[in-house]
Amino acid sequence: MAIYAIGDLQGCYQDLRRLLEKIGFKPAVDRLWFTGDLISRGPESLQCLRFVSSLGDAAVSVLGNHDLHFLAQAEQAVPIRNEKPLDPGLRKILDADDAGDLLHWLRHRPLAHYENGILLIHAGLPPQWNVELALQLAGEAETVLRGPEYREFFQNMYGDLPDRWDPGLDGHERMRFIINCLTRLRYCDPQGRLSLEHKDSPERVPASILPWFRVPGRASRGSRIAFGHWSTLGLVEEDGAQCLDSGCVWGGQLSALRMDQPGPAVSVQCPAYQAPH
Repeated sequence: MAIYAIGDLQGCYQDLRRLLEKIGFKPAVDRLWFTGDLISRGPESLQCLRFVSSLGDAAVSVLGNHDLHFLAQAEQAVPIRNEKPLDPGLRKILDADDAGDLLHWLRHRPLAHYENGILLIHAGLPPQWNVELALQLAGEAETVLRGPEYREFFQNMYGDLPDRWDPGLDGHERMRFIINCLTRLRYCDPQGRLSLEHKDSPERVPASILPWFRVPGRASRGSRIAFGHWSTLGLVEEDGAQCLDSGCVWGGQLSALRMDQPGPAVSVQCPAYQAPH
């Protein structure tokens, strides 16, 4: 059995099929871990959702920020200040006969997955969290997201504050902080405050902020963490943190890394469905 982690699909279904053919994926015996953002800017979000959900136990996908935003749009739970026109590829999901099943499946994906000593998340961890705490807090948010109050959850998940972890956070602020870390985080300052506005590669941002995995004294140091979300970072491994988003939708590559044995990532080149950023 092989386990492959794959970076953000963003609706690039044909590229996924080419990648799976290249690695020789066998759904009867192998497993796929997806870093989230199965859908969004690419042309075939509906096909991505249908395919990954059809794999059953052969696939694990954590939720990304684009997945959550689409779920909020589908529930008409997006604050007006955050609303943008729905992408045509996403509209196809809502118009599909199996839309209800696909939305239910997506909303019940985890925010974090831990297996064989590896944590799979979409974005990052604040320096105050170790893996055990990250899994506990992800579980708290998953319980709300899967429960009867999920529409209220979506209405209150937007915003950049609070920007620093405090165990005393509760209610919507606690949920928002958890979601921001696991699905949006790239940078922190040395004191552990989130800096969510920056998306560029590390050499193009102020020296006063650091990639989350470089913050001195982070509690998760030494743990193996696979994540996506950061196409301008690309395929990087540092202190056990492995980024797998190689920018497929922007004309980069879609990449898979085998998690059960060492070896280089396997990638396929992708068309630029969106203008490079």
